[in-house]
Amino acid sequence: MSVTALIAAALISLPGFHPYKEQPANGTLLQGVIPYTQATQPLNPSIVYLPPGFSTDRRYPVIYLLHGMPGSPAEYAHDLGLMDWADREIAAGRLQPFIAVAPSAAQRGAGEWAGVWETYLVKGVIPWVDANLPTIATSDGRTLAGLSAGGFGAYNIGLRHPQLFGRIASWGGYFHPLDDGPFRHATRAYVHANDPWLLLRAEAPDLRADRIRFFVSTGPPHSRWEKPSETMAFGRALRRERLPTTVMRFRQLRRHWQHESEAGLRWAFGL
Repeated sequence: MSVTALIAAALISLPGFHPYKEQPANGTLLQGVIPYTQATQPLNPSIVYLPPGFSTDRRYPVIYLLHGMPGSPAEYAHDLGLMDWADREIAAGRLQPFIAVAPSAAQRGAGEWAGVWETYLVKGVIPWVDANLPTIATSDGRTLAGLSAGGFGAYNIGLRHPQLFGRIASWGGYFHPLDDGPFRHATRAYVHANDPWLLLRAEAPDLRADRIRFFVSTGPPHSRWEKPSETMAFGRALRRERLPTTVMRFRQLRRHWQHESEAGLRWAFGL
């Protein structure tokens, strides 16, 4: 790692974390397991990104990045190169410095960011991050975002816990619970309690009062679950509820995940 990155890593002590890879503009990328004593399943390593110029003398907004299913936090660090891009944009003064946390849902097959993984994020990851990093530990300082199944998770968890997040973003996600993971053999009441469409209708007055901002984007269809038409329809539903919403559609197949996630970071942290 670069000297600057090593200095930044030394400034913060994250138990069990180690440098992951060198960043192009001297940010710091760390990997380790975010502990949760109530975990009922093995926990895989998560990734933490600290921006160029990181200092414990200031407080940073945090974006929580939910990966697809099956998938891992490496989607953001390697497949999309999102942390590398953010590193350069922050160093160039085009993005405000932020911390990114990509937790792992430890899924090797079908699953959802719901049930035990919702609990892990809300009761394990976020309290641990606020206790160990210099964050803006309020809803205004937190963004929840994800791609594909992570996009569903961002809206499902974000709408179920609106007091935690000031911004919610889906990149090529879907907005209905699938018949897998915690929803397989679940009761109708449980499925309805995790349906972003129903949550939006129920929570809209409080979402307006809390001034939560929303972002949805889509590219070419990549599965039978994610349809651009549903993303666009959900964006219209957010706007009908008079909620501040950005809707973007990327029609090119090549690199659309990268374009969507970069646009999402500009929306959340652009200067």
